[in-house]
Amino acid sequence: MTQNLDLAEMHDDQSQDGTGEDATVSPRALIPDPSQMAILLDIDGTLLDLAPTPREVWVPPDLAITLHQLLERTQGALALVSGRSLNDIDLIFAPEQFPAVGGHGAEMRLSFDREAVATHAPPMDQELKRRLAAIAKLSPGILLEDKGYSLALHYRLAPHAEKAIYEAVSVIRADLPNAPIEVLPGKCVCEIKHSGFTKASGVRELMMREPFRSRRPLFIGDDVTDESVFAIMPDYDGFAFSVGRRALGVAGHFDSPSDVRAFLASLLDDGKAMARP
Repeated sequence: MTQNLDLAEMHDDQSQDGTGEDATVSPRALIPDPSQMAILLDIDGTLLDLAPTPREVWVPPDLAITLHQLLERTQGALALVSGRSLNDIDLIFAPEQFPAVGGHGAEMRLSFDREAVATHAPPMDQELKRRLAAIAKLSPGILLEDKGYSLALHYRLAPHAEKAIYEAVSVIRADLPNAPIEVLPGKCVCEIKHSGFTKASGVRELMMREPFRSRRPLFIGDDVTDESVFAIMPDYDGFAFSVGRRALGVAGHFDSPSDVRAFLASLLDDGKAMARP
Protein backbone atom coordinates (compact mmCIF):
# COMPACT_ATOMS: atom_id res chain seq x y z
CA MET A 1 0.00 0.00 0.00
CA THR A 2 1.19 3.53 -0.75
CA GLN A 3 0.73 4.61 2.86
CA ASN A 4 3.24 2.02 4.02
CA LEU A 5 5.75 2.51 1.23
CA ASP A 6 5.96 6.24 1.97
CA LEU A 7 6.85 5.71 5.63
CA ALA A 8 10.58 6.38 5.21
CA GLU A 9 9.85 9.56 3.24
CA MET A 10 7.36 10.67 5.91
CA HIS A 11 10.07 10.25 8.54
CA ASP A 12 12.49 12.38 6.52
CA ASP A 13 9.89 15.14 6.21
CA GLN A 14 9.09 15.08 9.93
CA SER A 15 12.71 15.13 10.98
CA GLN A 16 13.19 18.36 9.01
CA ASP A 17 9.96 19.99 10.22
CA GLY A 18 9.54 22.66 12.85
CA THR A 19 11.54 25.60 11.59
CA GLY A 20 10.35 29.06 12.42
CA GLU A 21 11.27 32.42 13.79
CA ASP A 22 12.66 32.68 17.30
CA ALA A 23 10.43 33.92 20.08
CA THR A 24 11.07 37.51 21.05
CA VAL A 25 9.69 37.06 24.58
CA SER A 26 11.41 34.89 27.16
CA PRO A 27 9.48 31.81 28.33
CA ARG A 28 9.47 33.07 31.92
CA ALA A 29 7.81 36.33 30.86
CA LEU A 30 4.89 34.39 29.38
CA ILE A 31 4.15 32.30 32.45
CA PRO A 32 1.77 33.56 35.15
CA ASP A 33 1.98 32.37 38.75
CA PRO A 34 3.56 28.87 38.46
CA SER A 35 1.80 27.72 41.63
CA GLN A 36 -1.53 27.88 39.79
CA MET A 37 -0.39 25.86 36.79
CA ALA A 38 -0.06 22.20 35.85
CA ILE A 39 3.57 21.60 34.89
CA LEU A 40 3.99 18.78 32.34
CA LEU A 41 7.46 17.74 31.26
CA ASP A 42 8.90 15.34 28.69
CA ILE A 43 12.06 13.59 29.87
CA ASP A 44 14.58 12.56 27.18
CA GLY A 45 15.89 15.56 25.27
CA THR A 46 13.85 17.93 27.45
CA LEU A 47 14.73 17.45 31.11
CA LEU A 48 17.68 15.17 30.42
CA ASP A 49 20.40 15.33 27.78
CA LEU A 50 20.22 12.55 25.22
CA ALA A 51 22.67 9.69 25.65
CA PRO A 52 24.03 6.98 23.32
CA THR A 53 21.55 4.49 24.82
CA PRO A 54 18.37 5.01 26.90
CA ARG A 55 20.01 3.45 29.96
CA GLU A 56 22.90 5.90 29.92
CA VAL A 57 20.90 9.07 30.62
CA TRP A 58 22.04 10.98 33.68
CA VAL A 59 19.79 12.81 36.12
CA PRO A 60 21.57 15.85 37.62
CA PRO A 61 21.13 15.80 41.43
CA ASP A 62 19.70 19.33 41.48
CA LEU A 63 16.95 18.35 39.04
CA ALA A 64 15.18 15.97 41.43
CA ILE A 65 15.27 18.69 44.10
CA THR A 66 13.78 21.21 41.68
CA LEU A 67 11.02 18.82 40.62
CA HIS A 68 10.09 18.03 44.22
CA GLN A 69 9.91 21.71 45.12
CA LEU A 70 7.74 22.44 42.07
CA LEU A 71 5.53 19.49 43.02
CA GLU A 72 4.99 21.10 46.40
CA ARG A 73 4.53 24.59 44.93
CA THR A 74 1.77 23.33 42.61
CA GLN A 75 0.08 21.15 45.27
CA GLY A 76 0.98 18.03 43.28
CA ALA A 77 0.17 19.32 39.77
CA LEU A 78 3.46 18.33 38.17
CA ALA A 79 3.82 15.28 35.94
CA LEU A 80 6.42 13.72 33.69
CA VAL A 81 5.07 12.86 30.22
CA SER A 82 7.20 10.26 28.44
CA GLY A 83 7.38 7.45 25.96
CA ARG A 84 9.16 5.47 28.68
CA SER A 85 7.14 3.11 30.84
CA LEU A 86 6.39 4.17 34.41
CA ASN A 87 8.76 1.45 35.66
CA ASP A 88 11.55 2.83 33.49
CA ILE A 89 10.86 6.40 34.62
CA ASP A 90 11.13 5.26 38.23
CA LEU A 91 14.42 3.47 37.51
CA ILE A 92 16.17 6.49 36.04
CA PHE A 93 14.91 8.84 38.78
CA ALA A 94 15.36 6.29 41.62
CA PRO A 95 14.80 6.54 44.50
CA GLU A 96 12.49 9.44 43.63
CA GLN A 97 9.02 8.97 42.15
CA PHE A 98 6.82 11.55 40.44
CA PRO A 99 3.34 11.71 38.95
CA ALA A 100 3.64 10.64 35.33
CA VAL A 101 2.07 9.72 32.02
CA GLY A 102 4.10 6.83 30.60
CA GLY A 103 4.23 4.71 27.46
CA HIS A 104 3.08 7.54 25.17
CA GLY A 105 -0.18 7.80 27.11
CA ALA A 106 -0.64 4.08 27.79
CA GLU A 107 -0.39 4.41 31.58
CA MET A 108 -0.68 7.11 34.21
CA ARG A 109 0.10 7.73 37.88
CA LEU A 110 -1.55 10.73 39.51
CA SER A 111 0.80 10.93 42.49
CA PHE A 112 3.93 9.18 43.68
CA ASP A 113 2.03 7.32 46.44
CA ARG A 114 -0.78 5.99 44.22
CA GLU A 115 -0.97 2.95 41.97
CA ALA A 116 -0.53 3.34 38.23
CA VAL A 117 -3.64 3.10 36.08
CA ALA A 118 -3.87 2.00 32.45
CA THR A 119 -5.59 4.41 30.07
CA HIS A 120 -7.39 1.77 27.97
CA ALA A 121 -4.24 0.94 25.98
CA PRO A 122 -4.02 -2.68 24.75
CA PRO A 123 -0.61 -4.39 24.66
CA MET A 124 1.06 -4.94 21.32
CA ASP A 125 0.57 -8.32 19.63
CA GLN A 126 3.45 -10.65 20.54
CA GLU A 127 3.92 -12.04 17.03
CA LEU A 128 4.10 -8.51 15.65
CA LYS A 129 6.65 -7.65 18.32
CA ARG A 130 8.82 -10.60 17.31
CA ARG A 131 8.80 -9.52 13.66
CA LEU A 132 9.67 -5.95 14.56
CA ALA A 133 12.35 -7.06 17.02
CA ALA A 134 14.11 -8.99 14.26
CA ILE A 135 14.88 -5.66 12.56
CA ALA A 136 17.57 -5.10 15.20
CA LYS A 137 19.61 -7.81 13.45
CA LEU A 138 20.11 -5.53 10.43
CA SER A 139 23.21 -3.97 11.92
CA PRO A 140 25.38 -3.96 15.04
CA GLY A 141 24.56 -0.91 17.13
CA ILE A 142 20.77 -1.09 16.70
CA LEU A 143 19.36 -1.27 20.21
CA LEU A 144 15.99 -2.92 20.81
CA GLU A 145 13.83 -1.59 23.65
CA ASP A 146 10.59 -3.36 24.59
CA LYS A 147 8.41 -0.87 26.48
CA GLY A 148 5.45 -3.22 26.85
CA TYR A 149 2.94 -1.06 25.01
CA SER A 150 5.45 -0.24 22.29
CA LEU A 151 8.76 -1.32 20.80
CA ALA A 152 11.63 1.04 19.98
CA LEU A 153 14.59 0.58 17.64
CA HIS A 154 17.39 2.95 18.63
CA TYR A 155 20.06 3.63 16.02
CA ARG A 156 22.15 6.40 17.59
CA LEU A 157 25.07 3.95 17.53
CA ALA A 158 24.24 2.87 13.96
CA PRO A 159 23.05 6.00 12.12
CA HIS A 160 23.79 4.39 8.76
CA ALA A 161 20.97 1.90 9.42
CA GLU A 162 18.20 4.51 9.64
CA LYS A 163 16.83 4.04 6.12
CA ALA A 164 16.98 0.24 6.33
CA ILE A 165 15.07 0.27 9.62
CA TYR A 166 12.20 2.35 8.27
CA GLU A 167 12.07 0.30 5.06
CA ALA A 168 11.86 -2.92 7.09
CA VAL A 169 9.04 -1.48 9.22
CA SER A 170 7.22 -0.45 6.03
CA VAL A 171 7.45 -4.01 4.68
CA ILE A 172 5.93 -5.41 7.88
CA ARG A 173 3.12 -2.86 7.78
CA ALA A 174 2.43 -3.77 4.14
CA ASP A 175 2.18 -7.45 5.13
CA LEU A 176 -0.20 -6.56 7.98
CA PRO A 177 -2.31 -3.67 6.65
CA ASN A 178 -4.98 -4.17 9.32
CA ALA A 179 -2.58 -4.19 12.27
CA PRO A 180 -3.57 -1.28 14.57
CA ILE A 181 -0.09 0.18 14.91
CA GLU A 182 1.47 3.62 14.60
CA VAL A 183 5.08 4.48 13.79
CA LEU A 184 6.70 7.31 15.75
CA PRO A 185 9.88 8.72 14.19
CA GLY A 186 12.13 10.25 16.83
CA LYS A 187 15.68 11.39 17.42
CA CYS A 188 17.69 8.36 16.27
CA VAL A 189 14.81 6.06 17.19
CA CYS A 190 11.96 4.40 15.34
CA GLU A 191 9.18 3.49 17.75
CA ILE A 192 6.17 1.34 16.94
CA LYS A 193 3.14 1.35 19.23
CA HIS A 194 -0.49 0.33 19.26
CA SER A 195 -2.65 3.04 17.70
CA GLY A 196 -5.45 4.72 19.62
CA PHE A 197 -3.46 6.42 22.34
CA THR A 198 -0.86 9.20 22.32
CA LYS A 199 0.84 11.52 24.74
CA ALA A 200 -2.00 13.94 24.01
CA SER A 201 -4.69 11.42 24.98
CA GLY A 202 -2.77 10.70 28.17
CA VAL A 203 -2.52 14.41 28.97
CA ARG A 204 -6.24 14.87 28.31
CA GLU A 205 -6.96 12.06 30.77
CA LEU A 206 -4.59 13.64 33.30
CA MET A 207 -6.21 17.05 32.97
CA MET A 208 -9.58 15.55 33.93
CA ARG A 209 -8.21 14.48 37.32
CA GLU A 210 -7.30 16.36 40.48
CA PRO A 211 -5.02 18.16 41.16
CA PHE A 212 -4.55 18.94 37.45
CA ARG A 213 -8.15 19.75 36.61
CA SER A 214 -9.01 23.44 36.06
CA ARG A 215 -5.35 24.48 35.91
CA ARG A 216 -3.58 26.01 32.93
CA PRO A 217 -0.98 23.50 31.70
CA LEU A 218 2.61 24.26 30.79
CA PHE A 219 4.11 21.54 28.60
CA ILE A 220 7.74 21.30 27.47
CA GLY A 221 8.88 18.69 24.93
CA ASP A 222 11.44 18.20 22.22
CA ASP A 223 10.45 15.45 19.80
CA VAL A 224 7.92 14.59 17.11
CA THR A 225 6.03 12.53 19.69
CA ASP A 226 5.45 15.69 21.73
CA GLU A 227 3.72 17.56 18.91
CA SER A 228 0.35 16.00 19.73
CA VAL A 229 0.56 17.65 23.16
CA PHE A 230 1.67 20.98 21.70
CA ALA A 231 -1.47 20.88 19.57
CA ILE A 232 -3.91 20.55 22.48
CA MET A 233 -2.47 23.24 24.75
CA PRO A 234 -4.83 25.93 23.34
CA ASP A 235 -7.78 23.77 24.46
CA TYR A 236 -6.72 24.42 28.05
CA ASP A 237 -5.46 27.98 27.57
CA GLY A 238 -2.04 26.47 28.19
CA PHE A 239 1.53 27.05 27.07
CA ALA A 240 3.79 24.84 24.97
CA PHE A 241 7.55 25.16 24.60
CA SER A 242 9.86 23.06 22.45
CA VAL A 243 13.50 22.19 23.01
CA GLY A 244 16.27 22.35 20.42
CA ARG A 245 14.01 23.67 17.65
CA ARG A 246 11.06 25.97 17.27
CA ALA A 247 8.19 23.54 16.68
CA LEU A 248 4.95 24.62 15.09
CA GLY A 249 2.36 26.09 17.44
CA VAL A 250 4.60 26.66 20.47
CA ALA A 251 4.91 29.87 22.47
CA GLY A 252 8.71 29.68 22.51
CA HIS A 253 11.63 27.31 22.74
CA PHE A 254 14.75 26.40 24.69
CA ASP A 255 18.08 25.60 23.11
CA SER A 256 18.92 22.63 25.31
CA PRO A 257 17.81 20.57 28.34
CA SER A 258 20.19 22.57 30.55
CA ASP A 259 18.18 25.68 29.65
CA VAL A 260 14.96 23.88 30.62
CA ARG A 261 16.44 22.91 33.98
CA ALA A 262 17.54 26.50 34.59
CA PHE A 263 14.06 27.75 33.66
CA LEU A 264 12.37 25.37 36.10
CA ALA A 265 14.73 26.48 38.86
CA SER A 266 13.88 30.12 38.03
CA LEU A 267 10.20 29.39 38.72
CA LEU A 268 11.19 28.56 42.28
CA ASP A 269 13.39 31.64 42.57
CA ASP A 270 10.48 33.87 41.61
CA GLY A 271 8.31 32.22 44.22
CA LYS A 272 10.91 32.85 46.92
CA ALA A 273 11.12 36.52 45.93
CA MET A 274 7.32 36.86 46.16
CA ALA A 275 7.33 35.29 49.62
CA ARG A 276 9.80 37.80 51.07
CA PRO A 277 8.30 40.49 53.31
